[in-house]
Amino acid sequence: MKKVLCMACWLLAFYANAQKLSYDYPIKPIDFTKVKVTGGFWKSRLDTVENKTIPYAFQKCEETGRINNFIFAGGLKEGKFKGSFGFDDSDVYKIIEGASYSLMNERNPKLDAYLDKVISYIDAAQEDDGYLYTAWTLKANDYNKFQCCSYDPKGRFLGEKMSHEFYDAGHMYEAAVAHYVATGKKTFLNIATKNADLIYDLCVNKGLQSYSGHQEIELGLIKLFRVTNNKKYLDLAKLLLERRGHQPLTGKKTDFDSPAYSQDHLPVTQQDEAVGHSVRAVYMYAAMADIAAITGDKAYLKAIDKLWEDIVSKKMYVTGGLGAAHGIEGFDVAYALPNDAYAETCAAIANVYWNHRMFLLHGESKYMDVLERTLYNGLMSGLSLEGDKFFYPNPLVFDGKEKFNQGATCRSPWFDCSCCPSNLSRFVPSVSGYVYAVKDNSIFVNLFMNSEATLAVNNQTIQLAQTTNYPWSGEVNLSVKTSKLTPATLRIRIPGWSQNEAVPSDLYYFNATSSAKTIIKLNGKAVTYKIENGYALINHAWKSGDKVSISFPMENKTLTSNANIKANANKVAVQRGPMLFCVEAQDNDNHALDISLNEQAPLTAEYQKDLLNGVTVLKGKGWINTNEGKQEVLIQMVPYVVWGHREIKPMAVWLGKN
Repeated sequence: MKKVLCMACWLLAFYANAQKLSYDYPIKPIDFTKVKVTGGFWKSRLDTVENKTIPYAFQKCEETGRINNFIFAGGLKEGKFKGSFGFDDSDVYKIIEGASYSLMNERNPKLDAYLDKVISYIDAAQEDDGYLYTAWTLKANDYNKFQCCSYDPKGRFLGEKMSHEFYDAGHMYEAAVAHYVATGKKTFLNIATKNADLIYDLCVNKGLQSYSGHQEIELGLIKLFRVTNNKKYLDLAKLLLERRGHQPLTGKKTDFDSPAYSQDHLPVTQQDEAVGHSVRAVYMYAAMADIAAITGDKAYLKAIDKLWEDIVSKKMYVTGGLGAAHGIEGFDVAYALPNDAYAETCAAIANVYWNHRMFLLHGESKYMDVLERTLYNGLMSGLSLEGDKFFYPNPLVFDGKEKFNQGATCRSPWFDCSCCPSNLSRFVPSVSGYVYAVKDNSIFVNLFMNSEATLAVNNQTIQLAQTTNYPWSGEVNLSVKTSKLTPATLRIRIPGWSQNEAVPSDLYYFNATSSAKTIIKLNGKAVTYKIENGYALINHAWKSGDKVSISFPMENKTLTSNANIKANANKVAVQRGPMLFCVEAQDNDNHALDISLNEQAPLTAEYQKDLLNGVTVLKGKGWINTNEGKQEVLIQMVPYVVWGHREIKPMAVWLGKN
């Protein structure tokens, strides 16, 4: 009963303001607490994160001193700050957020009690006026690689262009809201609001001109606003955004020290090109989407529309990854997309957050197409199947030797800067929140996973059960339960990849046009459907027992890049359904980087249940170069999302073509 009440509290808290504001997202997502994942691809990954990754991440936080920093800052024990970065507090917050989502999915008294203990340390570390940043409290300037991220003897919240005090606060707010919704306990929420009240007082009442060096506080403040109904948090989020860009641009756009690095080169509503650090940028774009929705500010909407077009048309990897420039962990100039990509896992997570918001604003499937591409490729590639090894960057080529992964040659059990493992800990438990959405009498079916969902349309509760072996199969079945006849429009996303569109731009395109169509049946009979904004519309008065079956054409396709992407000249990539594939040397007689694909020979698909926890592999013909010339070989490809789990050997996504 307590869990049911918490779920209701979450939905009520998140959307209560919709009745009080002139604007909000026109489309409402069905919260993940209302969508239970029941099996398949996503169930195994949810179980892994909840049972392995989250406990493991807390263990690493204890081993590396992240938990002790709160204990020491609170005076519970004597000790000095330990860590490589002043913003290490944020990892603890993100894992608490993920653990709270896990509690919403399944009650766990042991985890609940552990969170209470960690939150008591956080409570002790908070200073009397609400300030909370252990690196500053413990005067950690001798222990930090970047002095601006820890103790500044001149004072708190100074030099915020590069500081992470606000960044940490944002993650604290998001974690506190999640914990409150999961448990009904206000301890952490009170810590968060006390801190937010301090920052509001300093920035609004006392004239402090600081704003976030690494955007994140804006998203956290908006969540605080939604759960507390205190508008000053929304006002503060918008104020911090609007302080950006009121200084001349100096240096090159990609300079670490330039204003563009932190998206500080122009006022946010005047930005139309994605520049600088990609995680900072896309967190900011997501916050701008929230502001556009909640306040109705059309300047924000216009800006994020342009920024989205810039990224999807010129700066996104075929995996959905973002960030080509290693030095700044960020965007390079248009079409500069080398295959030794940075493509940080955190940037992929941010890309999902932003594209979901864009869908909620516009209702077009292209945003969910980008979200799905990112989700199944450039995001989940960052987490090992065992749940305790991670990728920080996600390159599209690997020579088997380079220590590209923050000093590791392949997957790593942890990092000095472990933003990606902690971000995965909070993202995966809530993934089912991207499956469904509603607007008026329409139900949007956005993602395809084994699940049971409860939603309301036309003031009537409907239950949907989805069964599928997606992404390995294109067959999806939906069954309906409802207590009375309910007229509604089911809007089923028809993925771009099933309609001969690789991405919603000319950045990547399929090399052949297929005539295969998606088949939809209602109660066993094929229906003729209209497509609107990328969704098949099924108008029906729904009753219990109604069944919808969807058959997406799962074809093996090759892709080519826009000619402006020089790194991919004379190369092709391979996709089946939403999944990108790669070659690993261990499957191909120790060849990967020198493989060319025979595009004229068909690729065959085979599901191998004993390989990499069960994956579809593709097999075909190709060539390798030898001293005697081209040698024809058989090629095996595995999904990019599971590369790097076996021997450490070369890998490639883009292959030479005949």
